[in-house]
Amino acid sequence: MSGESDSAPAGFIGLGNMGAPIAQRLLEWPGGLTVCDVRAEATESFAAAGARVAADPAELATHARVICVTVIDDAQVREVVTGAAGILRTAVPGTVIAVHSTISDRTARELAARCAEQGVEFVDAPVSGGGPGATSGRLAVMVGGSAEALARVRGPFGCFADLIVHAGEVGAGTRMKLARNLLHFVAFTAATEAQRLAEAAGLSLTALGKVVRHSDAVTGGPGAIMLRETTAPVDPDDFWFPILGHVRDLGEKDLALALDLGERLGVELPLTRLAGTGLAAGLGVAEPALDKET
Repeated sequence: MSGESDSAPAGFIGLGNMGAPIAQRLLEWPGGLTVCDVRAEATESFAAAGARVAADPAELATHARVICVTVIDDAQVREVVTGAAGILRTAVPGTVIAVHSTISDRTARELAARCAEQGVEFVDAPVSGGGPGATSGRLAVMVGGSAEALARVRGPFGCFADLIVHAGEVGAGTRMKLARNLLHFVAFTAATEAQRLAEAAGLSLTALGKVVRHSDAVTGGPGAIMLRETTAPVDPDDFWFPILGHVRDLGEKDLALALDLGERLGVELPLTRLAGTGLAAGLGVAEPALDKET
């Protein structure tokens, strides 16, 4: 891309555990970087690296045309955008505000409407990949906003992300992040259940962790089945039916074996039981699978 999207002055508000490594990736942005944080010490390394430091979001907005916000919650985002010393006090029309914090999609829509009154674009742009992804420039960004706003932020976002997805209108980025994190934390809960079973069976939890990380890196983990455009039942003539049917058969067999082991060891496995009863319908292959090989 060329033009203003490759040279618009960037701003970054919120230099915490996630914001700081993202902002570090923007230090080489051709349009320059202005940073702001309520903690003066958080901006010192950025100033030393050549970034401009603003006293508050309003001052930052006088220098930046693409402004990234990574603060804690909805209340802080509202204050940063619409507060007495907020971005909208000084932002000029055409400015894009990108909020990377995970907030309510309703808050995103409300702030977008308020920004639009001043000709300012708002996008909700939550990220996935954690600190390691931010440090290495390999975050995934889920953007909710207009195509025009996406074009303006794509260049700066490319400094810290190697996957930028246009989820849809304002609020869609947040909704996608919530769906993604639902999987993330349910999987963490499942991992604790697996560890209880492994521990009761006398197995090494660290060795099990190595196996999980290794195999998920090869197979793609739960994301490996997220390839269809719908969750509707799969037609038996569909390409995916025998594939997902085989997954269903293997899954039901292995979950049943895990439940049997848990009963013998006296370990309660509620998520495992729920998974066993819901796997077939969830995969869309409640009908008998064509491939019964196990």
